[in-house]
Amino acid sequence: MFSKNTHRFMMWLLYLNCFIFTTAYSQSFDLNSNRNKVTIPFRLVRNMIIIKLRINNKGPYNFVMDTGVGLMIITDPLLIDSLDMSSRRILKLRGFGENESYEAYASSVLNIGIPGLTSYGVNAAILKKDQFGLSNYAGMPIHGLLGYEFFNNLAVKVNFGDSTLTVYRPSETKRFAKGERVPITIEDHKPYFETNIVMPSGEIKRSKLIVDLGAGHPLSLENVSDKTELTKKCIHANLGVGFSGPINGYISRVNEIAMGKYKIKDIISSFPQDDSLRKYINIKRDGNLGIGLIKKFTIVFDYAGGAMYLKPGPSFKAPFEQDMSGLEYYADGDGFRRIIISRVEPGSAADKVGLEKDDEIVSINFKLIANMSLEEVDNLFKSQDDRSLLLEVYHDKKYDNVIITLKRRI
Repeated sequence: MFSKNTHRFMMWLLYLNCFIFTTAYSQSFDLNSNRNKVTIPFRLVRNMIIIKLRINNKGPYNFVMDTGVGLMIITDPLLIDSLDMSSRRILKLRGFGENESYEAYASSVLNIGIPGLTSYGVNAAILKKDQFGLSNYAGMPIHGLLGYEFFNNLAVKVNFGDSTLTVYRPSETKRFAKGERVPITIEDHKPYFETNIVMPSGEIKRSKLIVDLGAGHPLSLENVSDKTELTKKCIHANLGVGFSGPINGYISRVNEIAMGKYKIKDIISSFPQDDSLRKYINIKRDGNLGIGLIKKFTIVFDYAGGAMYLKPGPSFKAPFEQDMSGLEYYADGDGFRRIIISRVEPGSAADKVGLEKDDEIVSINFKLIANMSLEEVDNLFKSQDDRSLLLEVYHDKKYDNVIITLKRRI
């Protein structure tokens, strides 16, 4: 079963095992000598920043930009035969068991083509089997993730207002120094910062968080073992899939988090309860700041300068909302034009009207799913408390119409 946070939990371990094959020279990108900056368009799809790039002069391929991974990962094993690689050394991904499907190839150095940039010494882990299901989650082909090597030698501005990445040399700090400067440290090839979080109980916690563009949630706090730290207004949830099965935990709202001078309030937050995850993480930390919160800002990552710069973006004042249907689903079929339910939360609005795993949603309010994006469906299911939606569903080899009444659960 695919879950929306599957790739993040799996990434932690994948990084640890794949980094052993990196070469001694730096894996990085730089601007071409005739350029002062480069602007790269992206698509924001279900809280994933997706750019197009070429590999060894082939493509284009769709890659997720992810500050939470330590090196490039190719998730589509079909690329192995098309990239003309001289090396195919096998990597065992410890923690996933002995099954062959949990192996990856260590690539030779790849030529990564992004207009205006040149790559140096970049290699990748190529999965022998796609374990993440990101294409089904996004509703479009996803070929991999690009992480530390893109950010380590550049200053990268992420503008969610116009869906662009603008890349500068780190020396060009005057271009973005007007933003709120927030210190970061780069540890294990990932950016971290420390801040104060006002917990649901009112307690103020000093917390160290990874700044993770690849995590879809607003906030996840790992070092919360006592449910009494949460308010009564919380829900038990399946937060994803870990190394030994589903990751269980709670979703609640954190009162406030400080981002420099900005105070963000009433944030939907995940609280995983699986302590086994911690033994796979090298850096002691308290949680994970995801794109669900980051996208409220225009943000510049300046790894070399040890800082990120923040300016409020168009969605800065928008409230945080969670799915109100209780459904998890993925895209399938030709062109990813079908939506299949992968999980129904017990006691949720969807559960109460009898929706089940493997049901297909055919239309919503008479609009065919084939004519909708997954983001449109997501937005409908978190649009308004007590809103009723008419769903046409293919269930048990027949078509049914059901009315689901959304319920805000947190």
